[in-house]
Amino acid sequence: MERAIVGFHRDEEGHWVADLECGHTRHVRHDPPWQNRSWVETEQGRSRFLGTKLNCVKCDVDLKADSDSRSLFHILE
Repeated sequence: MERAIVGFHRDEEGHWVADLECGHTRHVRHDPPWQNRSWVETEQGRSRFLGTKLNCVKCDVDLKADSDSRSLFHILE
């Protein structure tokens, strides 16, 4: 599920993490050549990405679990 970035912080290892509007987080590492996100290394770069939407895997999992439990409930009726 797409969620807007509302802020950033560093994790305990010093990697950048995006704070999402849903309350979940997502790493936005700059780790070339695998992940090229040099924008996360500067305050200006991070500011430019505020409001950008990222897929929130945790919301996707929660939505699927909720859907699965509703399906199970209907089977049990």
